[in-house]
Amino acid sequence: MSTSLPDTLRTQRLILREPRHSDAAGLFNAYTQDPEVARYMTWRPQSQLAETEAFVAYCMKGWAEDRSRAYILARHENEDLPIGMLEARLQPHTIDIGYVLQRKDWKTGLMSEAITAFCDTALALPEYFRIQATCDTENQASARTLEKAGFVREGELKRHMMLPNLDDEPRSSLMYARCR
Repeated sequence: MSTSLPDTLRTQRLILREPRHSDAAGLFNAYTQDPEVARYMTWRPQSQLAETEAFVAYCMKGWAEDRSRAYILARHENEDLPIGMLEARLQPHTIDIGYVLQRKDWKTGLMSEAITAFCDTALALPEYFRIQATCDTENQASARTLEKAGFVREGELKRHMMLPNLDDEPRSSLMYARCR
């Protein structure tokens, strides 16, 4: 499957762009080692830069293989300094997104701004009809972010996600979607 998603998106305050090897150090410093940021993630806080480097390489490979778009989020005034990511995992007709933002930018509306811009772009393309995302049932901030970006809560998925920072067993998630 070949996607026509753009390599770069711009919002009022952000640029969403393709990852580069040089982003690893910025991501590591911004949030990958922060336990509060990792709390509701499927990964544990990273203690070594090499872990973040491996993740960036994985994201770049997904981009090259046209199976995902892990956009780096950066402010316009410093496009080389990543503050977060929005990963879009591509499926026929559907995109599943995940996202993360450094803690100092929480509650600023930046993530809902990035998600809205991505969804507006993706849903304008003929090959995509649905963008979906899940979040832990206790992650109220993520649920609000999705709702601000126009997503509708569709239901609860029981014992759906492994979140190693919270539990050793699968936890329930809320399913959200935005469709055209």
